[in-house]
Amino acid sequence: MASGLTTADSTAKLLSDLKIDAEDWPPSLVKNLHLLSPDQIQLGKMLLEMGQSHLFQHWAEPGVDDDQKKAFFIQLSKLNSSYPGGLASYIKTARELLADSKAGKNPYDGFTPSVPTGEVLSFGDDNFIKFEDVGVKEAKNAAFVLVAGGLGERLGYNGIKVALPAETTTGTCFLQLYIESILALQEASSRLTQDDTHTPTVDLLESNSYFGMKPSQVKLLKQEKVACLDDNDARLALDPHNKYRIQTKPHGHGDVHSLLYSSGLLNVWHDSGLRWVIFFQDTNGLLFKAIPASLGVSATKQYHVNSLAVPRKAKEAIGGITKLTHSD
Repeated sequence: MASGLTTADSTAKLLSDLKIDAEDWPPSLVKNLHLLSPDQIQLGKMLLEMGQSHLFQHWAEPGVDDDQKKAFFIQLSKLNSSYPGGLASYIKTARELLADSKAGKNPYDGFTPSVPTGEVLSFGDDNFIKFEDVGVKEAKNAAFVLVAGGLGERLGYNGIKVALPAETTTGTCFLQLYIESILALQEASSRLTQDDTHTPTVDLLESNSYFGMKPSQVKLLKQEKVACLDDNDARLALDPHNKYRIQTKPHGHGDVHSLLYSSGLLNVWHDSGLRWVIFFQDTNGLLFKAIPASLGVSATKQYHVNSLAVPRKAKEAIGGITKLTHSD
């Protein structure tokens, strides 16, 4: 006569082996632990410790929706691995920021803004041409990073923004304009995309033979999405149409720096002798008129970091660069 452990017995043994006390865990999760790997159970333990028990409150009995439960933890594992420090760090940081916002705390309290020091470049004058000459020579030591995750919905365009025409005479799209500009300077390029734009970007490049670049010169880095938050307690938001899926969203352009680091691309560039990384946005057709001179300023003045901006008028709805000085 064959014998074996019941589901309850196997779950108890698994928890014992993992040295986990699940007495306060949601019963709906405990009943389904036999579906999960030890690593997934540890991930569930972490989420419960971070106040995310609501994620499992509505789980069905074992035998119902089992594939969706497994898929849920596959998604959680991906979200956990794609964020520096994992979901625990993401939730902790979110709570701190939300609490500060609720309390009206301003991280810039005590700072006084002023116009920063820098070089004023006027297109075409002797000073501009001097720095431009230096920048053109220095460009062979630069990699270019196009942060291009956006769709053109806000502009009434059904597609990725880099496919928009930069001008109407030839219909040259922004991506082609950028690549041709980079080819005129040096041989290195990198781009950041996300799920909504990654495949269309690849298609645009491949269907146009990379606009003259070698495929090896273009490195596509896909930005993973992050979990949405449901409230000021930083509870992860479930998809309203699927209780076994976390709502996600793009995390913004700031991820490009950590993604370049985690991908190993920065090491590749460093080992190949590159000295500069130039970041630029997806729909600025005049940018490459100024990039060489800006790079020349960095090289001449030995800047570690340099930002390029146009003069901003008071109340104008564009970003600006400022120097912050603390009172102490």
